[in-house]
Amino acid sequence: MSEKTFVRVCGLVAAVLTAAACTSTGAEPLNPELAPRGTVQTTAKPTRQDLSNKVGLTGKVTMNPLFGVVAPVAGEVRYWTVPEPTGTPTKPTRIATVWLDGKPTNVDVPAGSTFGGRLVDDRAKVTAGMPIASAKYAGYGIVADLDGEQAYQISDAAQGTVQAQIKNGPGPFPCTLLGTIAALPEGTVPAPPPVPDTEATGADTPAPPQPQQPQAPGNSSEPTGLRLVCTAPADVKLINGATATLELVTASARDALVVPVEAVAGGQGKGKVDVVAADGSKQTTDVELGLTDGKVVEIKSGLTGEETLAVPGPNLPPGEPAGGPIPSGVGK
Repeated sequence: MSEKTFVRVCGLVAAVLTAAACTSTGAEPLNPELAPRGTVQTTAKPTRQDLSNKVGLTGKVTMNPLFGVVAPVAGEVRYWTVPEPTGTPTKPTRIATVWLDGKPTNVDVPAGSTFGGRLVDDRAKVTAGMPIASAKYAGYGIVADLDGEQAYQISDAAQGTVQAQIKNGPGPFPCTLLGTIAALPEGTVPAPPPVPDTEATGADTPAPPQPQQPQAPGNSSEPTGLRLVCTAPADVKLINGATATLELVTASARDALVVPVEAVAGGQGKGKVDVVAADGSKQTTDVELGLTDGKVVEIKSGLTGEETLAVPGPNLPPGEPAGGPIPSGVGK
């Protein structure tokens, strides 16, 4: 073998040994192993903050808006005869009394509004909060149409605060709620009692009165969809038909214990969270839920505030199919 050939072979052997050294079994793998299944990757701790529930609505300025007057208690409603107004009432108008266990509770249309019509029959059984009459506000109001979900969100917010803003106009300003959050049927006013007809009988004894069905005169109220009605302060200039936005605070809590919504499974007051122990294990815990702003949710009970929670929260088991569980062996 010549000297030149020897050098070439030795160089080739050296290159092969160098490549082998670079791929030795002691080097790091190209794809590191994944963490074991069930390992908690993200956690969160409860904190405290002020919290409020807000609902945003779109409405319009409306002349003489219609709203519902509700029964203050459950019982039997007995309507009063309400005379036709000669002007805008400056004090409340008595329209009905609800009787429960021999005790009457009066129902009034507020000052500045007129009676629109009865929404249930006289002496009907009613529940507390049920619309029993319609009323018409004399002047401008702001009316926001609602869907069913929004109605349930704000149905218990009769004492909530409303801020209104007229598009390209005045605001924000406080808007006072009128009536109830409900769809109203057509309101009817009973016909006047019949005039006795002595000539028809040919005697001084009046003829027996004929039963009269309630009728809907010109001042009766038309049915409405779900709606919220509120009124602006007297110094706010309103234009009929102008678009407005409303923000309703339905509930609030101060210094509430809150966690991220992603850490909670469930809703409607009941939920579950996964509490992470020091060794990384998880324990699912029941909690009572309160307010939420969409980012955090209030924990009313079930946690002390010192826990560490897994994010996301636990997966709830799927519900059974309609008709109950499928018997073993069926469909296999």
